Amino acid sequence: MIYCVVPKPLADELYPKLSEHYKDEENVTVIIDRREFDRRARYGRSGSSADGRQRRVVRDRRRARVPGDLPPLARV
Repeated sequence: MIYCVVPKPLADELYPKLSEHYKDEENVTVIIDRREFDRRARYGRSGSSADGRQRRVVRDRRRARVPGDLPPLARV
């Protein structure tokens, strides 16, 4: 299924045209975006949310390397 998402400010102009254009395509559905705000941009770029709590931190989960150098290889 493919969704053609029309932004709310352009819905009056584009929704009828796109619906007509894709009417014969059974895998395409034209919908109007109803979101009021972008959740990801809600708090801006600061490190904490609006109520002072710390935001989630994504860390590298790979195992830490052992400090130091590798021992020399044995000669054969």
